[in-house]
Amino acid sequence: MTAPLFSGRARRSVAALGAVSAGFLLLSACGEKPTPLATVTVGTSSVSAEASCHNDGKELSMEEVQECLTNLKNPKNVEYARGDTLRLGVEPEIVEDGKRWSAVLDGQPITEPSSNTYRSFPGADVFATGGQGEAPASKKLAFLQIGEDGKPLAVWSFNLKLK
Repeated sequence: MTAPLFSGRARRSVAALGAVSAGFLLLSACGEKPTPLATVTVGTSSVSAEASCHNDGKELSMEEVQECLTNLKNPKNVEYARGDTLRLGVEPEIVEDGKRWSAVLDGQPITEPSSNTYRSFPGADVFATGGQGEAPASKKLAFLQIGEDGKPLAVWSFNLKLK
């Protein structure tokens, strides 16, 4: 008869240590860490999204930003009726260390860069045309993260759909 090299308790300890190590290995191989969320709220409906364009905290070129604002990548849809209150929010991480954010509607800034995490537009009519034809069925809404040096860092994409 041969004696076991390891006791039952030791084998279980080694197996548990191996499982924990494998778990850490899998977690570290997941790739990118998720970006902070930006949120659009209309009435009681909220939609959040991760950044659609980012460079892991490094500056985006103006061409990349323009591409992101023109061709929104996987925008989250938000239904909006005229007169609704439009609420925009970002996670605190977006405005840490001197960073700011600004909202852009169809490529035009609608807010000044801010370090606040929340903006509200009661009764705003983002689909107003100023009497120049019929309102579009949707508008592109983006949040632009701006670094301390004024350079763009990330873009979050939403699509406002007229109810």
